[in-house]
Amino acid sequence: MPTTPANDSDAAVRQEVDSPPSTRREFIKCTASAVGAGVVTLVIGDLAAGAGEAGLTTTPSDVADGGYDWTRHRYVYLIDTRKCIGCGFCVRACAQENDVPPGYFRTWVERYRVSRTGETEVDSPDGGKNGFEPPVSGRDITKGFFFPKLCNQCTFTPCVQLCPVGASYRTVDGVILVDEKRCIGCGYCVQGCPYGTRFIHPEKHVASKCTLCYHRITRGLKPACVQACPVEARMIGDTRQVGDKVAEIIATERVQVLQPELLTEPNCYYLGLTREAR
Repeated sequence: MPTTPANDSDAAVRQEVDSPPSTRREFIKCTASAVGAGVVTLVIGDLAAGAGEAGLTTTPSDVADGGYDWTRHRYVYLIDTRKCIGCGFCVRACAQENDVPPGYFRTWVERYRVSRTGETEVDSPDGGKNGFEPPVSGRDITKGFFFPKLCNQCTFTPCVQLCPVGASYRTVDGVILVDEKRCIGCGYCVQGCPYGTRFIHPEKHVASKCTLCYHRITRGLKPACVQACPVEARMIGDTRQVGDKVAEIIATERVQVLQPELLTEPNCYYLGLTREAR
């Protein structure tokens, strides 16, 4: 439960933060007021009781309403690029499940084609939603693969750190979410994500991204993309469950993450990535 503001000044700041400013000038005014009144204390006061981890805000309804204990889970995601056939079922399932607006993607699939001389072509028509046409090229292609992408659910998150109002946060069970009631649509998190997995929703005017179908996994279901994949190229695991298949693969096989040099420590892992993938 959110704590009660310490005084009238704190309450006024909370109202400004919770009501998105409609103009750039109002946003600057709101930010300045928040800093002057001690926004750090305000954000900390809104952390979920007992969460004990930085970057958390009020408990999501998926946790609060269903008797789900998020302290008993820690999610990881695994993609086997050796299996992906580029069918696009995952992209379509995600769009339908999460009401993703046309032209935007919470997950997408890229096709890589590498020539004998090392030149790489990458395409993703409509996010790979409807699959891929056979390539037409006069070049000598020696290697090709499909490369699914989504939010990497980082442990150290630039998006959370950059959010000026605490709308982006990391849950206890390791999923990065966006509080749409708090988000002001400034786009800082979109610019800060090194994996390009966020966008500003064209109708809601708030940040949107993959949530691993949090409303599903907290009820024991698979994310829509995982369930739709016909070849099990996408998998979700839980490192706090003994004997979890995905957790064991990550612990025992040669898996990779995207851009490890950024030190974000992604929780989205890949099998079969080659040096051309980026």
